[in-house]
Amino acid sequence: MESVVIEKAVIKFAGDSGDGMQLIGSLFTNTAVNRGNQIATFPDFPSEIRAPQGTVAGVSGFQIHFGSSGVHSPGDAPDVLVAMNPAALKANLSKLKSACTIIVDADTFGKRDLEKAGFDSNPLEGNELADYNLITAPITSMTKLSVAELGLDNKSAVRCKNMFTLGMVYWLFSNPLEPTIDFFNAKFSKKPELAKANINALQAGYNYALTIEAVTSSYTVLPASKKPGIYKNLTGNQATAWGLMAAAKKANRDLFLGTYPITPATDILHELTKHKWSGVKIFQAEDEIAGICSAIGASFAGDVAVTTTSGPGMALKTEAIGLAVMTELPLVIVNVQRGGPSTGLPTKTEQSDLNQALYGRNGECPLVVLAASTPGDCFQWAFEAVRIAIEHMTPVILLSESYLGNGAEPWQVKSIQDLPVIEAPVLNGDKDNWQPYEHATDKLIRKWVVPGMQGTQHRIGGLEKEEGSGAVSHDPENHQKMVNIRKEKVARVANYIPEQRYKGKDAKKLLVVGWGGQFGILLGAVSELQEEGKDIAFTNFNYIHPLPTNTAEVFSKFDRIVVCELNDGQFASYLTTNFPQFTFERYNKIKGQPFTISELKNRFNELLEK
Repeated sequence: MESVVIEKAVIKFAGDSGDGMQLIGSLFTNTAVNRGNQIATFPDFPSEIRAPQGTVAGVSGFQIHFGSSGVHSPGDAPDVLVAMNPAALKANLSKLKSACTIIVDADTFGKRDLEKAGFDSNPLEGNELADYNLITAPITSMTKLSVAELGLDNKSAVRCKNMFTLGMVYWLFSNPLEPTIDFFNAKFSKKPELAKANINALQAGYNYALTIEAVTSSYTVLPASKKPGIYKNLTGNQATAWGLMAAAKKANRDLFLGTYPITPATDILHELTKHKWSGVKIFQAEDEIAGICSAIGASFAGDVAVTTTSGPGMALKTEAIGLAVMTELPLVIVNVQRGGPSTGLPTKTEQSDLNQALYGRNGECPLVVLAASTPGDCFQWAFEAVRIAIEHMTPVILLSESYLGNGAEPWQVKSIQDLPVIEAPVLNGDKDNWQPYEHATDKLIRKWVVPGMQGTQHRIGGLEKEEGSGAVSHDPENHQKMVNIRKEKVARVANYIPEQRYKGKDAKKLLVVGWGGQFGILLGAVSELQEEGKDIAFTNFNYIHPLPTNTAEVFSKFDRIVVCELNDGQFASYLTTNFPQFTFERYNKIKGQPFTISELKNRFNELLEK
């Protein structure tokens, strides 16, 4: 049977939380990356550790969009849906496009399974799925048969059914089995029977797919054209960790992480833990407050100091962030945003912590705010956060998102020699006339000295500092002066960052504005409309506070501006405050899900037609 070459495809694996959908999604992603494809992924799972089994609320999904070009988002709808039970089918049925291939485990469509999923009748027996290419396979029973020789108990045997399914999809898209076989041999090197069970199921699923009459051909997605180099499949959280480590090396200082585990930021901690051999210091504190306070202490001692968290943790860290601002110490606070408020939607994505990052502290307490755009460029923005924190002696908040932190893409491995050096403002020369809070440079920064240096003893703490000496001061004129200095110091960061760029140099009618992690999806929607000849442009902000110096100039080129964000309009309100001369229209979504290209195109077309 010949394989049909296609440009790109979208697959979604869906099943119960315990069915291993995240694992097979990750394995397929790694295989696609090894083959040179562009990828965008979207893991989507419940917040409960063990959600109600067999119910729609308990469905865990992993969507991957892979192709040879034009992959900007995880895809609006899958070309292939793998539904391991009725609930997985129910949860995704309304989102499918016609002619979608649906692979279901027929063994799970019993009466009780259908009732828990909310089906009145068995959808496999009627005409409900007539518009789709339906493949009903006895996945559970075939999996048990494939591992029968190993003598596993029933539960262990059934757990391999995700591998049987993965084998089917590998055949469908002409993917090799060897990388996944190597994975299991390495993972279960001390338990070869488990490796053998998973490999048997994988091969059985691949061979079973050869016999399916409903599939007339397999498909091949060719590699993408890329710059020569070494590529690695990284999630946003992994890339953040790597960027922090690289920045510490370029600053010639140790990296210290003081943190408390919280979804969806914990994987940054996990990744850094793997690299303790490189000198990374890690303190898993008893709570969020201890985590950030330990990082401030490490900064005072001369380390590159980082703390990681998500929205509720940021709320607990705010007093300590104010301490870092007052003491003018470099500190990076990474916030991997999730749905809120309170505990909210811990495993869903949102951009609703922007106001918290900009304003969520007592007093006049300015700092730098950055936002990452893609899983891979979390490396770049983590590095940039450290650079700005050190070279401008200020705390920096780096906003990521669950969509970025858990998502993955191919990332070109960088040589540490090619990265810019980070220059710490250390005290050199005459110490006799040195003052700890003297702001003599154009950047308005004080010198970074560490304990133990003779002649550099100075007062540290949260009370207002006397300009120059750093002694405690309650003088009203001094307080006004120090507030102004701290504000102006952050504002001057704008002189050391690039100007804002936009895509669509000849456009005049509509500018689409985004920030942070919805970059790829917005870019995809605008690019498609530009190819259709529409008068539209796109710009995405990564430097949030301060904004690039040419921001107003960019806005002035367009008749209309629409700001798209996963909140109720926080960035649009911020822009309105800074640029009241412009009108910012809004397109917002607060569903714990990223934008889709189709919904964006519909909205942009409406604006273009007005």
